[in-house]
Order: sequence, then C-alpha cells, then structure tokens
Amino acid sequence: MTFPAPPRAATRPHSYTRHGITIDDPWAWLKDPNYPDVTDKEVLAYLEEENAYFETVMAPLKPLTDRINAEMRGRIKEDEATVPQKDGDWLYWTAFDMGGQYRKWWRKPVAGGPDELLLDEPALAEGHEYFRLGAFAVSNDGTKLAYAIDDSGAERFEIRVKDLTTGEHLPEVIPGMLSDIVWTADDSGFLYGLANKEWRTDNARFHRLGTDPAGDVELYHEDDEGYRVAVSETSDRKWIMIATGDHVTSEVRLLPANDPFATPIMVAPRLSGREYDVDTHGDTLFIHTNDTDPMWRLATAPIAAPGEWTELIAPSPNFYMTGVECYRDFFVVEGREDGLDQIAIHRYDAPREGRRIAFPEPSYTAGLGDNPEYDQRVLRLGYESMVTPGTVYDYDTATGALTVLKVQEIPSGYDAGGYRTERLKIVARDGTMVPVSIVYPADFPKDGSRPLYLYGYGAYGHAIPPGFSTGRLSLLDRGFAYAIAHIRGGDDLGQQWYFDGKLEKRANTFNDFVDVAKGLIAQGWTSAGKIAIAGRSAGGELMGAVVNSDPELWGAVIADVPFVDVLNTMLDETLPLTPGEWPEWGNPITDKAAFELIRGYSPYDNVKPQAYPPLFISGGLNDPRVTYWEPAKWGAKLRATKTDDNVLLLKTNMGAGHGGKSGRFDSLYEAAEEHAFVLWQLGVER
Repeated sequence: MTFPAPPRAATRPHSYTRHGITIDDPWAWLKDPNYPDVTDKEVLAYLEEENAYFETVMAPLKPLTDRINAEMRGRIKEDEATVPQKDGDWLYWTAFDMGGQYRKWWRKPVAGGPDELLLDEPALAEGHEYFRLGAFAVSNDGTKLAYAIDDSGAERFEIRVKDLTTGEHLPEVIPGMLSDIVWTADDSGFLYGLANKEWRTDNARFHRLGTDPAGDVELYHEDDEGYRVAVSETSDRKWIMIATGDHVTSEVRLLPANDPFATPIMVAPRLSGREYDVDTHGDTLFIHTNDTDPMWRLATAPIAAPGEWTELIAPSPNFYMTGVECYRDFFVVEGREDGLDQIAIHRYDAPREGRRIAFPEPSYTAGLGDNPEYDQRVLRLGYESMVTPGTVYDYDTATGALTVLKVQEIPSGYDAGGYRTERLKIVARDGTMVPVSIVYPADFPKDGSRPLYLYGYGAYGHAIPPGFSTGRLSLLDRGFAYAIAHIRGGDDLGQQWYFDGKLEKRANTFNDFVDVAKGLIAQGWTSAGKIAIAGRSAGGELMGAVVNSDPELWGAVIADVPFVDVLNTMLDETLPLTPGEWPEWGNPITDKAAFELIRGYSPYDNVKPQAYPPLFISGGLNDPRVTYWEPAKWGAKLRATKTDDNVLLLKTNMGAGHGGKSGRFDSLYEAAEEHAFVLWQLGVER
C-alpha cells in the first residue's frame, strides 16, 4: 500500500540545564502552556493532522477492522447482567440493554417486589463523547444514592445525590471530586475528597445533605504534596477510614461512622517505607503490613491502643499476602503463591490455620467478588484463566462447597478444548526466572513459524493477571500465541519483585521483557520479527525502552497512552502526578543520580537513528495521567530520527482520557483497530 507522506512536527529551539547537563527538546512546544485547557491552535492542528494520517493509513484495513470488531462483538452477550447480590433489604445488580454502551443499575426487595432502576448510565451519557461512572454509594437506609460522573475523561468527577424514594435529584452538586464516597451511620451526609488545582486529592471532607457544598467541612488535610488521601469504611461499617500515602508509605486514621467530627484515631504514624491497611472485628484492629517483610504479615491491635501490634500471621517466604478482609465469623486472607492467586478462610478461634480454596488450572486468576455484608457466610468469588471464561461462584464457608452461579456467555460460541494454557519460566540475563503465562491454539507448532503477541507492564507493583479475554480470540484463531510476561516492577511474585524493578533497578523490567521474548524464540514459540508487543501507560514506557534497545525483535508495537517522556515529566512538579511518582522513579530535580538514571532509559530521550519496528501509538487529549504531549512528542521525534520506512501511527482521542473511548462497543472498535494493525504488519491471513 502507498500512502501520502506522514506529518512532520515543526522543531523549535528549546533547552534547559539541570545538574550541569543541558537537554535540547525541540518538540517541547507540543505541550500547551494552558494545560489542562488545550487551546493552542498549532498544537491542535498537528494532532488533527496526525489523526487524519491515521485514518488514511487505516482506511484500507477497514474491512479487516470491521470483521474483527464483528467477531469481538459477537462474543459479547449484549444484554449482559451481573448476578444479584444481597445488601441489607435489597438485591443489587447491573445490566446492559441490547446494544447498550453503558449499564443500568437495578435493585429489588429481598422480600419480593418490583425491580427498581437506581441509575441509568445510558441516559447520563447521552450527548457526551465520553462518560464514566465513578463512586457509587447507596445510603445505609437505602433511601439515597450518591454517585460521581466524569464526562470528559479528565477524571474530574461531579457528585450528584438522588432520592431513591422519589426518583428526584437533590439540588446539591459537588464538582471536582476525586475519591470514593462513604456515608455516615445516620445517613445525614457523606465523606469524599476534592481534587486540588494540581489534580491531587489532599483532603477528606464532610457534606451534610441539604446544605451548600461550599460550606462542607474539611476533616483532614494532607500537607505533603506527594501523598494522596482516600476515604473508605471497615467491613462492619462502624468506622470510616481516612488513609493517606504515596507509593511506599501509608498512614490511616479512624473516625466513628456515627460521629465524623470526633477526634480521629491514628493507627500508626507514617514511617518511610512502611505500608499498612486495616480492617476491624469487634474492638480489634486487623493490620496488614509490610513493616518486617516485603511478603507482608498480619498483626492485630486493640482499637483502644492501636500502636500495640501483635503478630497474628507471620510473613512467609512462599506466600505473598495481598489483603485481609474481616467478616463476623471469619476473616479472609488473599495472596499469591508462585504468582498464582490464593484465597484462605481463617476462623477467629484458630486464626493461623487457614483453609485454602483449591483451583484446578496451572495458570489462573481468582479473588473475592462483591461481599457487602459483614454477616456473610457464603462468599461471592470470581475465577477465570486464559482458557476459562469468567466464572462467578458462591463458596459456602461452612461446608467448603463451590456453587457455580454464572459462566461468562459467549454467544458466537467457544470451545475451551481448542486452546491450551501454560505457566512457563524463562531465565533472564542475571539468572532470575521470570514467569510467563501463555495461551495458544491446541494445534500450535513450536517450530518458530507462528506469530506471538507479548504483553507487559512492570511498574507500581501492579501484577497482570492471566485472565480470559474474548478479544484475544481473534488473534488465537489466526494462529497466534498470546503471552503475558510477569516481569519485575510488578508484584507478581511478591513485593520484592516490585522493588527489583524500580528506581535504580528499573533496567530489570526492560531486560526481563526482552529476555522473555528471546527465551520464547529459543523454545520455538516464535521467531524474531514475528512478535507483536503491547503495553499501556507505564507499559507504554516499556514499549519505548525495548524498541530503543532491541528493535529487530519486534514485528509490530502497540503503545497505548505511553509514559515515554519520563525525564521531563519527573522534572515538572506542577503536573498532577509528579510529586507522588518520585518514590517510583526518583526525583531528578534534587537528585543528580536520579536525573542521570532516568535520562539513561527515558524512551523519548533515547530515540536514536536506527530502524524501528512498525508503531501504533495512542494518546488522550484529556488524559491527566499520561499527558497527551508525551505520545505526541515521542511520535514526532521518532518520525524525525528513525532510518526505516516502517509505518508509524499516532492517534489522539480528542474527547477522551487515559482509558480511551468509554462505551463498551466504542472501546471494542479501538481494540479491533490495533489487532488489524498487528495482522497487517505481521502478514497474517486476514
């Protein structure tokens, strides 16, 4: 196919000096100085030019894109509904109408009665290019609903309150919110947090129903601009928690749910590097913490003496404890062993003797579902694997019986027997064994002849679960294998796995990904040049790093909202996330070593004259997490520097943010575009 010449962004002299080093950045002008309002006509014109080029190049692929989109849509039950769950006197669930982009929220009385529509997302989304529902909280007495919406993708939510007895909205509206919503015990009001002008939640506030939100009382204010404040409640709903922290340190305060103006109880003051979270059972705190070991442990303390911690379950070298939740008659410990999810039920009278729920497959993901009641004797669980569709279970804690409530329906048909999944381990260059989850067609030949799609993230201690994907089937059915590299930087194998991929060890993340690819080639799963790779956000940074270091391995690259201008972003303390990100990446403003470290791998700063693989880059104009100019600058520099004729596409969603388009079918089409690009570049049968 022959296409017109791609856009070329103008260069304008711009440089800055830090730690005695001068950095030239001739594409810095793509950052609108009025951000978050993007009004610069030249910036907008360039983004629109790139979008027009994207449409031109993708136009011949539209029949393929439409075909893949139809396949993906055919695997989705259009009137999908969740399994109803009891909370007090009501059963709650959500459901889509046929063809609906957004869900509706329903309930009905446990004692019997008609269905009641709580919230109509399609009606709220009408007329908006983007829509997202944030916090959703029904009052304890079931008569009010407080919820938050974002209709731009900028993640600046607006709280509204609905009277469920009349169906009418109360007059108060609270803009600029960025938090959960927690009702007080008497339902006179709720706690929430506002985003400040830097898009940081540094407060917890109380709104009393029927009053002007301008007079809402600030119950807590955080002075450290690197910390974020969150509100939540304990499982028994007797306490409201105000938590604050960054990526490495946390601090929790408790307020009685029946008296939000009481003096908060500090569980434990912040101690750098110590993280903890809490739940309560009676007068006892259950404290989940990494204070002695990165595999975490469980301690208890009297609420009356919250600093007197007594170890209840010690850290284990094999079990990574990820969370603890208390119920009336038992508590649940979740974690991972060798990277695989585990759920254990513990009795209060024998707390160290947990009973694990057994799962059959070698690679899977499982966890607690929605269990809103404290007196919960049957637990709702979720389970899936790379070949097993999402399954909802009820688990009887008394008998150990698992009851299937629902299996994800695939209307166009699905035969799990046509696919296989494995859990591999591939050695990295430093001898570390890196887990890889892989799914492939049952007749897949391991002779290097087939293409492979490799996904990675590797940051913030975020593990990528080996779950099910209906969209992925469009690749598998065309002969692909699909692999997830559980690289360092995530916490797939424990928090130390995360520590070993951050700050001065950041290179491990990139090296692990490259070494996994080489290991898969050595085992015959694929060949160099037949690997499509994908990552989003910090995973997009991973994409940028590995195309700089090993471009010959990749046949196609999908980089969604990629965090690629790392050095400039970490130097700009006015950006929403930057101060809170310094524990993850380092502070190059004050630390020369951090400056040099980030400069050494930041994808934008390390673009060089060489052949690059075909690239599909996306961004969101309203994205507050990875600002639109990061992918735009990176794409512009790549165009000006690379020595090949491979296609490079930059697509900016002009009405969306970090997650791309919001409707379930609109977002599906974007996935179909990416798949079509991969198939085109790897020359796979259409």
